[in-house]
Amino acid sequence: MSVLTIDLGTSATKAALWDGARLVAIMRAPLTTTHPQPGRAEQEPEAWWESVVHACGALHFAQRTAFDQVSAVGFSAARETFALVDDALRPTSPGILWSDRRAEAQVLALGNPDDFRERTGVIASGGCCAAKVAWARAHLSGAFSGARWILAPRDLVFARLTGLVLTDETLASRTGWYDLDGTVLDAAPVERLPPVVPSTAARAARPSPWLDALGLDPGIPVVVGAGDRACEVLGAGVRPGSPMVSWGATANVSFPHPGPVGALPHSAQVSRGAIDGFVVEAGLSAAGAALAWLAALTGRPQEQLLTDAATVPPGAMGVLSVPWFAGARAPWWQAATHAAFLGITEAHGPPELARAIVEGVAFDVARCVELIAPSATELALAGGGSNSSLWRDALGGVTAMRLVRRAIDDAASVGARLLVAEALGEPLSVEDVNPVSGREAADIAVIETYREVRHRADAAAHAVLGLGE
Repeated sequence: MSVLTIDLGTSATKAALWDGARLVAIMRAPLTTTHPQPGRAEQEPEAWWESVVHACGALHFAQRTAFDQVSAVGFSAARETFALVDDALRPTSPGILWSDRRAEAQVLALGNPDDFRERTGVIASGGCCAAKVAWARAHLSGAFSGARWILAPRDLVFARLTGLVLTDETLASRTGWYDLDGTVLDAAPVERLPPVVPSTAARAARPSPWLDALGLDPGIPVVVGAGDRACEVLGAGVRPGSPMVSWGATANVSFPHPGPVGALPHSAQVSRGAIDGFVVEAGLSAAGAALAWLAALTGRPQEQLLTDAATVPPGAMGVLSVPWFAGARAPWWQAATHAAFLGITEAHGPPELARAIVEGVAFDVARCVELIAPSATELALAGGGSNSSLWRDALGGVTAMRLVRRAIDDAASVGARLLVAEALGEPLSVEDVNPVSGREAADIAVIETYREVRHRADAAAHAVLGLGE
């Protein structure tokens, strides 16, 4: 069976072609994020669609025969990103990203933060969809009044392919408009919210210029799919209590949980799982996005920065980083605190700064693991960063845990493929599609080095947090 999966991420859209359980090819189309003011992050919603067209076009060009045989489509998608959209599925507002923090003034209207987190699983912050839509209602009144729908990137693409406006439980559960049992809250803008369906729901593609632009046939099933984290948990074969660490635009620590989830720390977020249960997660501020910032600042490609950073010894020659470009998220949740470098001298340059960023992300990952999975002994890897030996060395050294890597690092696309299989009754498991390719552990000397650096890193983090207060 030939299957197309589309992963709508923050920095890029990825289109993957599958022949049964085998990944045939994967193509990327980059997305541009703008920051019109500090704390704001926007994209052009039409660019979401254009990136799908470009990624699928490149895939079609490279694998024409296999692409022409596509018989199903599935999705993985970024969450907490949305645009206001009219009846004709045309955007009336900019796309406001998950990393956008413009709505801090609207957070108070969400009520008691502990009660909100316990009820919805979402941390009450300026990045919460419920707060950002309240901001849009107040500050983008024309766009809001002209909008029929509030749609995530995946929801917009799905609607253009099928003619139906829907979302799934995993995306809905991260908006702040639903209880963890799926009940919509009284304060939600119900008239503009898409109906919620299971992640395995499938609808037929309908004839349209949009479908023609992708070169797909009418009538093929389009599976709504799930949020990126829920897909990654499936695609990395993660077990309860044994977390996954994903490196993409940001980093995230997460694992499946059968429920109930009432006893979990309130600094961990909880969302619905793609097939059943829940996903417990601690999402960081930035990972790849922080390196992208340094690349833009220095004029050096990210790949070159990582190569140069690998020549710097553990500890980054004394440079420390707290890469909180979108505010100090998990495990801190202090929105007013932002990124900083400490210990810089005239002898340091881009390689040391890049290494310090990677190590700063690793230190926050370690803190999150200690928070939500203190008994864990190994970490499953996912995301594009998994193929970086620098990231694996830093993560393994900082956490002193064994790292498990699978054949395909892009676990979100694997998860989308498994959801298509679940929806259509294919007998596929994660071991069929994405078997374990290796396990590795850091050298004892590296672990000892990072143990010493951790004391300074913790002190630096708390000092910067104090400045934010």
